[in-house]
Amino acid sequence: MELITLILTYPFISLGIGFSLLIVIVFIHDVSQTKHTIIHNFPVVGHLRYFLEMIGPELRQYWVANDKEERPFDRTERRWIYATAKGQNSNFGFGTTELLYEPGYPIIKHRAFPFPESKTYKVSGDPTCIPCLKVIGEFNKRKYQYRPYSIINISAMSFGSLSKNAISAMNIGAKEAGSYHNTGEGGISPYHLHGADVVWQIGTGYFGARNKEGRFDLQILKEKVDVYKSVRMIEIKLSQGAKPGKGGILPGIKVNAEIAKAREVEIGKDCISPSSHAEFSSVPELVAFIETIAGETGLPVGIKSAIGEIEFWEELAVEMKKTKRGPDFITIDGGEGGTGAAPLTYADHVSLPFKIGFQRVYTLFQRHGISERVVWIGSGKLGFPDRAVVALAMGCDLVNVAREAMLSIGCIQAEQCHTDHCPSGVATQNWWMQKGLNPTLKSKRTALYLKGFRKELLSLAHSCGYEHPSQFNGRDIEISLGMNKFTTLEDQLGYKRDERKFTRMADYGSFPSRG
Repeated sequence: MELITLILTYPFISLGIGFSLLIVIVFIHDVSQTKHTIIHNFPVVGHLRYFLEMIGPELRQYWVANDKEERPFDRTERRWIYATAKGQNSNFGFGTTELLYEPGYPIIKHRAFPFPESKTYKVSGDPTCIPCLKVIGEFNKRKYQYRPYSIINISAMSFGSLSKNAISAMNIGAKEAGSYHNTGEGGISPYHLHGADVVWQIGTGYFGARNKEGRFDLQILKEKVDVYKSVRMIEIKLSQGAKPGKGGILPGIKVNAEIAKAREVEIGKDCISPSSHAEFSSVPELVAFIETIAGETGLPVGIKSAIGEIEFWEELAVEMKKTKRGPDFITIDGGEGGTGAAPLTYADHVSLPFKIGFQRVYTLFQRHGISERVVWIGSGKLGFPDRAVVALAMGCDLVNVAREAMLSIGCIQAEQCHTDHCPSGVATQNWWMQKGLNPTLKSKRTALYLKGFRKELLSLAHSCGYEHPSQFNGRDIEISLGMNKFTTLEDQLGYKRDERKFTRMADYGSFPSRG
C-alpha cells in the first residue's frame, strides 16, 4: 500500500519503473531472438547500431563530411539551391574552393566586352524569361506546336514517387516561373493541374492511358488530352538514367488508395512497370506509334532515353531521314540521373553519363543531316547554371531538372526516397510527413529557384557577349586536362554544335495555350 502511495505521489518513480520494465522486456527479446547477431550479442544497446545507420546520411552531411565530399550533391551545391529558392543571398565569399586544374573541370570564357545589360529584353516584366529558340513540332507540322517560355523546366517525377504536396508545389511554382512540368510515368494527377504547362510522360505501364487489362488505350489518352488543355507535349519514356533497361519501381508501401486508383493497380503492392513497351518492338513501330499519338492529339510527341547501345539510334536516324517522320523532341538522360528507386548496379553502372551519351546521339543525327529537325533536351544533374551552359554548348535546346527541384522544396538528401520515410515530406506518401510540406509556401521556392537559375544563366551569357544562353558553343568553354593543359569543349568532344539562328530575344514569343 505504501509503495502505491509513493508511486502516486511521485509519478516520476512510476515512469522509472515502467522504463526499467521496458528495458528488461527488450533484453529478454534480444537474447531470445536469433535473427540479428548484433542485437543478440549486445542486447538493448545493439539497437543503436540500426538507429545510427538509419540517420547516417543526415549525420554525415551535417557533422562529418566537408563541403565537397557529399554525393550526389555536395553542401555548396545544396546551399546555392536553398538560398536561391528562398530568395536569399546565393553568393559565396573568399574565392573558389574548387580545384581548377582537376581533369574535366570546365572554365567558361568571358568576353572583354560583355552584352550590355541595358539592351536586355524584359518579357511581361520578367527579367529572367529565356524562351526556347526552336518551335517543338514545327518540322512535323503538328497542330499544337509549342515554344516553351523557359529553357529550364521540371523533369519527370511521378505522383506516387513524390507526395501530392510536392507535386502541387512544383506545378504551382512552375506556373509562376513559366516553366513546364513533366508528369513522370505515373501519369497525370489532380496535382499536376494547377496551371503550369504539362508534359505527359507515357512509360511502359501506360498509367493514366491504359484499359482495364493494362494495355495502352489511345481513346483514353485522347479524351484526357482534350480535357486537360495544359498538356502541351507527350513524352514516350524508353528508359531513364536511374535504371535504364528496367521498368519503373514504386514500392508497395507508397501505393495508397489514391495512387492505386490513378494507376489502376492494387493497393499496397509493388507497382513495377514492364522493362519494355508492349505497343512497339522495333524502330518503325516506334515511329508509327509516335505518329499515331501526334495525329490523334495534335500535340508534339517525343522520346526520353538513357544511352547504351548506339545501333538503335542509328536505325532511328535512318528511319526519320527516310520517312520524314518521328519524334519532335528527344530527351537524353545521363547515367548520373537519380530520381526513383533503383537497384544499386543499375544506378551505378548502367547507361552512359550525360556528356558522352548526348555527344554520341547528337553527332550521329548530325551525320544524317537531321539534328536540326529535333528539339534536344538534356537531363541528369544539370540543375546549375554552369552545367546548363555546358549542355547548351553541346547542342541542347532545353534543360530538365529533377532532384534540384526536389531540393528547392525542402529535400535534405536523406536518401530515403525508396522507403516511404522521407523526412522532408517530398518523396513519401506518409500523411504526417506530407503535412509538413506546405504547397503554397514551397511553390514560391520552386518559382524562385527556377527564376534564380535563369537569372544567373542569363548573367553568364551576357558576360560572354551573348543575349541568349543558347548562343553558347563548344569554343566558349575550356576543359582542364590536368596541370597547364586545357582544351575547348568542342575539341574535347570532337564536334561542333549546330549554329543557332538567333536574331534578338524580343522575336521569340511563346505560343498561346491550347484553350
